[in-house]
Amino acid sequence: MEALEANKQLATLLSQDFAIDQIEASSEEDLLRMLVDHLDFLIDKRMEWLLSLMYRMDIDEAKVQAALLPTATEPANIGLARLIIERQKRRIYTKQHYRPEDLGKEWEW
Repeated sequence: MEALEANKQLATLLSQDFAIDQIEASSEEDLLRMLVDHLDFLIDKRMEWLLSLMYRMDIDEAKVQAALLPTATEPANIGLARLIIERQKRRIYTKQHYRPEDLGKEWEW
């Protein structure tokens, strides 16, 4: 998949998950910067909501806790943004490569 299309899909997921108006980003770095700024606000004003969202996104709790430690190698908003983007990229990959019909009859409802 071409990088521009991947960034569009990533922007769409971030826009939906974080209730941000349509995000325009030409690169993953742009998305990271936008998300870092938004997470700075959420950490300060809506931490419980952010943690709940990260749980629903199925981001590893141990990695989240490590990113929030004062001894983390980078600020919490940057560390969390990296975790979110990596999770969303895995989500896009899964949707592209696995379809319910590919699972077989035993998975039909």
